[in-house]
Parts: sequence; structure tokens; C-alpha cells
Amino acid sequence: MAAALAKHGVMTAVHKHYTVEDWAEFVKGADAETLSKVMVSTGTSEADFQKTQDILSLSNDLIFICIDIANGYSEHLVDYVQRVRNAFPDKVISAGNVVTGDMVEELILAGADIVKVGIGPGSVCTTRVKTGVGYPQLSAIIECADAAHGLGGRIIGDGGCTCAGDVAKAFGGGADFVMLGGMLAGHEESGGEVIEQDGKTYMKFYGMSSQSAMDKHSGGVAKYRAAEGKTVLLPYRGSVDFTIEDILGGVRSTCTYVGASALRELTKRTTFIRVLEQENNVFGKE
Repeated sequence: MAAALAKHGVMTAVHKHYTVEDWAEFVKGADAETLSKVMVSTGTSEADFQKTQDILSLSNDLIFICIDIANGYSEHLVDYVQRVRNAFPDKVISAGNVVTGDMVEELILAGADIVKVGIGPGSVCTTRVKTGVGYPQLSAIIECADAAHGLGGRIIGDGGCTCAGDVAKAFGGGADFVMLGGMLAGHEESGGEVIEQDGKTYMKFYGMSSQSAMDKHSGGVAKYRAAEGKTVLLPYRGSVDFTIEDILGGVRSTCTYVGASALRELTKRTTFIRVLEQENNVFGKE
């Protein structure tokens, strides 16, 4: 997926469960252009820190670190961001997830360049149902972008996009990056399990806090917590090239509609209006 998306100038945050050996194999076969558009994801344990060091030592072209935990409201995360910043002063550090301006500011002051914004909006996320915790995604993007930009930082809008128009709205709300999971799932490059059912082809897609993910990567759901993601079967969609071209084309068209010559101008050309229905579905959904 990283190799496919890099051809379109799109970045990939590679999940944190690959081994150092997996990374070594990937780095060996990837060009510098691809590696420069890859985020090395990590948790916040001692083992994660050592693993991140080992992965980054494989190539100088790996410049992005994504410190990725579900709940960014912890002193431990702030301390970990400071530790990673001290260890890798020349790397670009992303940390999250949070949904309020105060925590965005704290993470940036601790050393993060980019803060990942979103709790609960993902297509296979059940955090809001299981815990009652969350924040409307567009509101979170608007508030967090304002806080980050005031300190010279950036944000990633993570979750909630279902169509190219949602991606454009995220940029319009102030996001500097938009993270897509569900929209890019179910493709040939996704690496998911392909399943034949009733003569049709599907691919398994699950949240990284789901029972499926924790069974695969963590030996099951820990007794002290609940799974906060679901597992679904998506119709197999072929190559991701067609999907990403459609998304990029939609966002480019957004820019022409509102008079923005670059993505960074979208937030200055955008007015949001609350509506009851986004699309006329008299002849079915697009």
C-alpha cells in the first residue's frame, strides 16, 4: 500500500505490529521516494522505543515517526514524545490521538510536529458506543487546527471520511493531513484476508482495537478492557490506484469550486453550513 500510494504523493502510516525483520525486507525493496512518505508507527513502551530505533537505523530516508495510541490524554505520552524528540532531533514526529486544543498544545510543546486528531469517528471504531467517549470530528479538526497552527504545528484529521467530499471538508476545517482507513480498505494492496462468500469476493477489515486485531497481534483482548472496534467484510475493490485518483480528483475539484490554488488555502476559502441531507438519493446512492 505504501508503494502504491507514494506514486500519487500520498503518505502511509504503517501499523506498529510489523517486526524489524519485516521492515528490513520492505526497506530493501523500496526506493527513497517511497520511504520518505512512510510513517513508522510505534506505541509507548520500552520495547517500542528500542524497536523504533532499530527500524529508523535501516535507512536515512525514513523521516516520519507516528506515536500512535488510542487515548492521547496521558502524562506518559507527553513524556514519551519528549524522549523521542531528544533521541531523534531531525525526525518529524506525529503523536495522538486527541480531540481538544489544550492537549494539542501540550503535545506540540513536548516536541511533536504533528498531532493526530480523532476519537471515535472511524468506520470500524466502536469507542463511542463502548465507552461514551468521543468528539464530533469536524469540530475537533477546527478547534485542534487553530491550536496547532498558533504554535507552528500541524494536525492530522484521523477518521470519519466516507467520500472525497469529506476529505475536502477536513482540509477546509484546517487539517494539514487527512488519514483514511475505511476508504482505502478492501483493495488489492490492503493486505487483508480475502474471503469467497456466495460467489462474491470480500476482504476482511477491522479496527486496530477490535477483537480481530488483538487476537492477531496481542494474544487476545486483555481482561481489564473491552474491544473498541468491529470486524466487517468489504466487497473486494481491486487496485487502490482507481480509488486514490478519484479522491484526489474530487479534492482538486473542490479547490476550483472555492477558488483555492493550493490545499493550504482551502481553510481560508471555506464556509460550513449545516445541512440535513448531503446527496439527493432518489435514484440510489453514488
